[in-house]
Amino acid sequence: MPFSRFRGSKRLFQVTAVRWRRRILFLAGGLLVGALAAALALLADQAQHLFAMVLLRSRYIALVMTPCGFALAVFLTNRFFPNANGSGIPQAIAARRLTDQAARSRLVSLRIAVGKILLTLLGLACGASAGREGPTVQVGASVMFALGRFSPRRQPGLILAGAAAGVAAAFNTPLAGIVFGIEEMSRAFEIRTSSLVIGTVIAAGLTSIALMGNYTYFGSTPVTLGTAVDWLAVPACGVLGGVAGGAFSRIVITMARGLPGSIGGLIKRHKVPFAALCGLAVALCGLASGDLIYGTGYAQVKPALEGGVPLAQSFGILKFAATTLTTISGIPGGIFSPSLAVGAGLGANLAAIFPGTPVEALLLLGMVSYFAGVVQAPITAFVIVTEMTQNHGMVVPLMAASLIAWAVSRTMNKDGIYHALSENYAGPGGSGARGHRAPAEQG
Repeated sequence: MPFSRFRGSKRLFQVTAVRWRRRILFLAGGLLVGALAAALALLADQAQHLFAMVLLRSRYIALVMTPCGFALAVFLTNRFFPNANGSGIPQAIAARRLTDQAARSRLVSLRIAVGKILLTLLGLACGASAGREGPTVQVGASVMFALGRFSPRRQPGLILAGAAAGVAAAFNTPLAGIVFGIEEMSRAFEIRTSSLVIGTVIAAGLTSIALMGNYTYFGSTPVTLGTAVDWLAVPACGVLGGVAGGAFSRIVITMARGLPGSIGGLIKRHKVPFAALCGLAVALCGLASGDLIYGTGYAQVKPALEGGVPLAQSFGILKFAATTLTTISGIPGGIFSPSLAVGAGLGANLAAIFPGTPVEALLLLGMVSYFAGVVQAPITAFVIVTEMTQNHGMVVPLMAASLIAWAVSRTMNKDGIYHALSENYAGPGGSGARGHRAPAEQG
């Protein structure tokens, strides 16, 4: 064999080996993310059940347990797990933009993943109005970042894949995971990493299904819109969800950047007492709601969607207040599920205006509208609601309501909540490396 042909064959073998090693890395990460997502889901259910059992002894225990739990969670976060606060999705977005390894490791790492899981469970066990999906995204990104030490050049793609796999495994919504990765995490379709991201999502999804079974998160409902009057609910829900979602985002973003003047300085210097005050306010919301606003909101919304069990008229407003207070307190916890629950409550409030429209349809329109108003990712919003409820007959109304809500929210905030908050970590003065960002096309 000529020497040039031998060198060519050796080069081809090396390139092929690198490609297969990369694929194995993504698939192995997907399996691990899926297992962790399933474990977090089961533990989160147990944490909420534990809090419910405590409330059976006395509802007023929440007035002590919730503020103390919030204060402890913030103290532990600031002391041992910095940058594990909040949803975790802004940290994953920021980590993907950065190029400095040390800066990335301060936002996504195995240490942060452990803290995120433990402190999210602590929040749910003391009554926080929070979800586990955002934390699953940061955990997924952290796992893939750790595996990325074997392939440093692929770390932005690995973080993207871990985040997408986290959404897919947390909700059992593989398509939504992929769309979330494109629309929210990268805001672009990257040919170089698309197949690897899809493979990771598949691996995570299969692992989650193997451990938890194939399920729809909020059950299923065959409801559709019929008359012209029913269709008027689409713009009504879109506008209401956009305004409410935009208001939530504005409050959270403003608090995260710090209030001006002495009040802002006081909150910044006394984060633990402030978290306790937020916890006390959440407990008061819980008492006013009849203990309905604690946790993810899943237990209240699923029966309403599947069986038409009516939601209390105050549910949406009190859930909005409790979720806002939980988020600005600084404890680890996501806003995915609570936002969908808030949207369902707001949709239920419109039943009085549209008495002939199926309540389940109003719930779905409210869910997609409020969520799109919060995150300003309209495609992700309607895809995730469609997948979670297996209702393909509502796809067009959900798309329309989502786009309306997005447009309304854009008038209140120039960007969605996750990208706006990511600037606190990746921008100048943030927790990441100052100014060291990966180019947008880097995979």
